[in-house]
Amino acid sequence: MTTKPKAAVSRLDPEPMPRRDWLGLGSLWAMGGALMFGLLGMLKLPKAAVLASPSKKFRVALPETLPAGEAFVPPGRAVAIFRDGEGIFAVSTICTHLGCVVKPNAEGFECPCHGSRFHPNGEVRKGPAPRPLPWLKVSVSGGTVMVDEGTTVPQGTKVA
Repeated sequence: MTTKPKAAVSRLDPEPMPRRDWLGLGSLWAMGGALMFGLLGMLKLPKAAVLASPSKKFRVALPETLPAGEAFVPPGRAVAIFRDGEGIFAVSTICTHLGCVVKPNAEGFECPCHGSRFHPNGEVRKGPAPRPLPWLKVSVSGGTVMVDEGTTVPQGTKVA
């Protein structure tokens, strides 16, 4: 048997790192990375992560040319406001079936998702909607109408 001669080791070569030291340094780097990640997450805490939503109560001026019984849908709102001989009332345009926004048409409202149809007063003409569209609280002050989307009233409640 012949043995190979060992390679000459230079004093400039780095010493080999033991496995325990390498694992210790790796765990220190992992801990440092986790701390930095946590600190970056904490920097975002003062900023709210909730999107601003419009208020449930809003004012709207009805057009003077709005014919009796025709829906006025304010831009960006899921409400239809009506004026007739008895007063002013508001109906939600959120379908009671699965929450789609119904569209006004000549006969009342129609849901574009599943075909439910409603009378202008919110009563169901054709399913699958299980309930009529809810009426919303309305108040009139001066020439403007205040609608509260968060409060429902019994069907037929009108404000003069």
